[in-house]
Amino acid sequence: QVQLVESGGGLVQPGESLRLSCAASGNIFSINAMGWYRQAPGKQREVIAFITSTGSTNYADSVEGRFTISRDDAKNTIYLQMNNLQPEDTAVYYCKAKDIHTMDPSAESFDAWGQGTQVTVSS
Repeated sequence: QVQLVESGGGLVQPGESLRLSCAASGNIFSINAMGWYRQAPGKQREVIAFITSTGSTNYADSVEGRFTISRDDAKNTIYLQMNNLQPEDTAVYYCKAKDIHTMDPSAESFDAWGQGTQVTVSS
């Protein structure tokens, strides 16, 4: 019904940058908030950045000042600009859409996840 597709992951060296994209498609009327999580090997998934429909943003302390989340509502797409990447940023990055409302006004809102994209930072 609703799909989230991430792209932009890859292998980079410390200090380099990457830009992730997450496009939502399907039966969508509105999305309240979208954001990024990441999960490193052997660790729990953690939230790193979120942006609401009004443009408010929140960042985890570990990425504040290095990562920037942005949103293109016309495309139901969010981006994560990641600068000065470090080895500890290595993880699978997941996109999440919260409180998705479909064209059916009687339907309850729901959340959706993308399939993940690998980011590896290594020299």
